[in-house]
Amino acid sequence: MTSTATIPNAEHAPADNDSNWSLRLWGILITLCVVLFLDGLDVSMVGVALPSIGDELNLSTSTLQWLISGYILGYGGLLLLGGRTADLLGRRKVFLIALSVFAVASLLGGVVDSGPLLIATRFIKGLAAAFTAPTGLSIITTTFAEGKARNKALSIYTLFGASGFSSGLVFGGLMTGIGWRWTFLLPVPIAIGALIAAFILIPRDKADTSGGYDIAGAILSTSAMLLLVYTVVSAPEAGWGSARTIGSFVAVVALGAAFVSVEQRVAHPLLRLGILRRGSLVRANVAIIAMAGSYFSFQFIVTIYLQKTLGWSPLALAMALLPAGLLVAFSAPFADRIIDRFGTPRLIIVSLVAMAIGYFLFLRVDTHPAYVALLLPTVLLLGLGFALGFPSINIQATNGIDDHEQGLAAGLVQTSMQVGAAVVLAITTAIITTDATAPDEVLDAYRPGLVFVGIVAVVGVLVAATHFIGRTDKTPAVSSEPKDRVTVVP
Repeated sequence: MTSTATIPNAEHAPADNDSNWSLRLWGILITLCVVLFLDGLDVSMVGVALPSIGDELNLSTSTLQWLISGYILGYGGLLLLGGRTADLLGRRKVFLIALSVFAVASLLGGVVDSGPLLIATRFIKGLAAAFTAPTGLSIITTTFAEGKARNKALSIYTLFGASGFSSGLVFGGLMTGIGWRWTFLLPVPIAIGALIAAFILIPRDKADTSGGYDIAGAILSTSAMLLLVYTVVSAPEAGWGSARTIGSFVAVVALGAAFVSVEQRVAHPLLRLGILRRGSLVRANVAIIAMAGSYFSFQFIVTIYLQKTLGWSPLALAMALLPAGLLVAFSAPFADRIIDRFGTPRLIIVSLVAMAIGYFLFLRVDTHPAYVALLLPTVLLLGLGFALGFPSINIQATNGIDDHEQGLAAGLVQTSMQVGAAVVLAITTAIITTDATAPDEVLDAYRPGLVFVGIVAVVGVLVAATHFIGRTDKTPAVSSEPKDRVTVVP
């Protein structure tokens, strides 16, 4: 079925021909890219700084995990609400407010001297990112026409996010070498600059008041997501079989069931359940869980092992991981053409296969790892995986979605990314928990965690491969699912 939809502020939207992109459109895209880059940068930079933070503030490994998990708790808990809020209240307004909160929380994180306060600032930044990430993605998908123009915009946008994750390791090493507080302060001037640019460049859009507000759904979904993320990140310390953990999971199921019941009955649901019938969207969400969950867990293991156990400096770790960031950055100009040529399903499979191989290759690590023979192959494979997979997943998740649900689709895939990362990291942390101090004993304790993250990536490959089951048409496509085409009204 083909339909025509008017894109908000269509005078700023391009035709499919790339030559028609105006300077304003490029400015909007780059501004949104910088903010997504900050989201990824923030997670990775703090990951590298964990050992230094722990030493200065006397924090245990389980407490240090909360500097990552606190961010994920706020991010994953409100992403679904954040994406839908942007659709209902206006994307520009939501984006500007959330980015302002992010900048303030970054500044506070760089000056506090208490572990709990530092974790609190991370939680607040996660809340802000829960609104900027899906809002930024929905601004792009409602500004650029579906097809080559949108594929190019989303390829550039998502690769900025992937570059943020990989570059954060490098910047984290450099900043931690000066002082770990700089990993919190560096995003402040960048966020302020992006805020000014967004205020000037992003056109005003009208709030969609026709759909009403699903207050009950918002409360239930946010409560369920917050409790789920909190439960999985605190389970390793409380005990997976403890009464508190089991009771929390039961409460999550009850809240989730109540949410589904409400969404089936209300006239204007927060989450239209029918959107989950789209196979390409579901596979994209599973793929992002596998990619983000395995990568964040791998980064946590590698950072703690190389720095805290083997005594690597933050700068040495940053330089060791630099090739992954460079690979992602230099692939940006070609990503849209690769996606148009091979289609998102194939590239998602290739990306997760590359990452799985990288994780399993790292199992050869010893207490005196040779960089070129051991670490570099893993680093390059992870960079390749992010370069191919991150834009492909986001494009597949939002293709064919009507404009008024773009924020919802963006919020779903971002929620899957953050909640998936929290769940996989919590399980990984439980697997690698050890009191050993000798490098060889620590390494033996960490190997099962490395195997687990590899298995997570393999599961992602298997789910993505279901796209091809029973299909005889091998023509490359961004998505083989039936989809509405959006025509830009000039």
